[in-house]
Amino acid sequence: MNLPCQRRVIVIMGVKQMKRLAPTGQMTRVRRLMGDNKNFLLFVAISMAILFGYNFFYLQPKQEAYQAYLDEQAALAPQEETVAPREAAPIDVERAETAAQQSPALEDAGSVAISNPELEGSLSLRGARFDDILLVNHKVSMEEGADKVRLLSPMANPDAYYVRFGWTASGQNAGFVPTASSAWTADNDALAPGQPTTLAWDNGDGVRYLMKVELDDKFMFTVTQTVINSTDEPLQMAPYGMISRKGEPKTDGLYILHEGPLGVFEGTLKEATYKDLADDGNFEVSSTGGWMGITDKFWMTTLIPDQQAELSNARMMKTNTGYRVDYVQNWQSVPAGGTLETTNRFYAGAKIVNTIEDYQAQYDITLFDRAIDWGWLWFFTKPIFAGLHWLFGLTGNYGIAILAMTVILKLLLFPLANKSYVSMSHMKDAQPKIKKLQERYKDDKQKLQQEMMALYQKEKINPMAGCLPMIPQIFIFFALYKTLYVTIEMRHQPFFGWITDLSAPDPLTPVNLFGLIPWDPPQMIAIGVLPILMGVTMWLQQKLNPQTTMDPTQQKVMSFLPIIFTFVMAGFSAGLVLYWTWNNLLSIAQQSFIMKREHARREAKGKA
Repeated sequence: MNLPCQRRVIVIMGVKQMKRLAPTGQMTRVRRLMGDNKNFLLFVAISMAILFGYNFFYLQPKQEAYQAYLDEQAALAPQEETVAPREAAPIDVERAETAAQQSPALEDAGSVAISNPELEGSLSLRGARFDDILLVNHKVSMEEGADKVRLLSPMANPDAYYVRFGWTASGQNAGFVPTASSAWTADNDALAPGQPTTLAWDNGDGVRYLMKVELDDKFMFTVTQTVINSTDEPLQMAPYGMISRKGEPKTDGLYILHEGPLGVFEGTLKEATYKDLADDGNFEVSSTGGWMGITDKFWMTTLIPDQQAELSNARMMKTNTGYRVDYVQNWQSVPAGGTLETTNRFYAGAKIVNTIEDYQAQYDITLFDRAIDWGWLWFFTKPIFAGLHWLFGLTGNYGIAILAMTVILKLLLFPLANKSYVSMSHMKDAQPKIKKLQERYKDDKQKLQQEMMALYQKEKINPMAGCLPMIPQIFIFFALYKTLYVTIEMRHQPFFGWITDLSAPDPLTPVNLFGLIPWDPPQMIAIGVLPILMGVTMWLQQKLNPQTTMDPTQQKVMSFLPIIFTFVMAGFSAGLVLYWTWNNLLSIAQQSFIMKREHARREAKGKA
């Protein structure tokens, strides 16, 4: 980022701190100076809106709109406690599910092993539950021997997390559908790519249920459910899918990333935090197609119904034991002696960008890529990630990709930066004249303004030029921060030396003598090597910039800026600090070259 503009922004942000540092007379001069720079204050207001207006102008209206929607739904219909289609006498699936969770352990009905290059686990035949899935290629930490990440967990566990599909029926057949306690049979004991498994359950009264499960080589399950009606009467049936999670998972608690229930209904993304559902009640909606699920920072489980099917009810809700996401399709008739078949899918795995985008295209899933929280600047964040990922394919190292991306961005922004540095060079050369004007017209502010503007025009100085490069830098910084924070592709990616995870803070700190002392210092003082280097480059860049109209008090406050940023950035990901440090070095080189060139040119012109 550009240092003159940084100094000005920090002046505005640090008025209270300056009051403690500056004498009364100096503060009067500061206020007078700030009042004179009306155009600059306008720019600061815009920049601050971009930097700090995220919560006020995006999240808060979004939450208010969501709450209004919930209130409208609550006013239109009472909250339903069952997974069942509307306008029908429902089977109490909620009660059956709770009863299965709270009942004594049922006899093991067996399981079907699940295995592909990304997943391993099992499908429980008791309730036909997908409740045991580990991610083969992802570990909970980088320590040697670390466990694989567990995504789904059996119902009896404290952290139960599972997926189940089933049917609801109306009329006299309402009680003759498989439940969470039903024991299914399987035609083989293993599920793998190219090796589907078909489960079966017979209600003993002329209705047979089949569930064919297929798994690809990544994270997508395809579930084809069939009802075979051998009775003399037609049946009214509706298929459903559900994800149940016990307890409330721990989240980062930051607005930078959504964790919890989410879905796309009628082409619109809806997100609900765990707190939203606990405080405000269930979210319910009808939709055609769409998808819904529960997302963590790097993992998710998502139900994907037939994209042409009408969902009479899709919900995100809090239950007595945790949280649940479910949907139920409209009622369909199964004629006497006939069959009814429906195919739905669910995704269980890591949020890998290319994989999710491929599924979106393959199955025409609306906005499936929004399962990754790209933020409100997604149209800028996604290209940044795409560029980094492409460079990673060329270099094999995301750290080198960040360095290369920084150079590319510098080249793209070169015309803007060049204009800024040329103006700053002129500003630096004009410093003696500016000081003379300030001394001559110190008691006549209006005249000083006029003379300053005349000088700027004569010397070809744009006072705002130093801040112009900051605008794209804000967007680049946010996009890169978002990319490093939310994409699993950056997780546990090494650079060189001690940087073994670009998505985590720099672990090497002089506070414990670079690890020689067996002590983990608090994050507040654990300043890594990269943040220190970043602070040094900020200080060097600061020395290159003209002091413009800052008085001694302001200059003293601004001299602490590199130190402040060093502490602030210490807790950020090493990849982001690497970008900022490298960007500062490139800016120093570019600025030094341009300012020397312009100074030589002006000297030559003066001699001529």
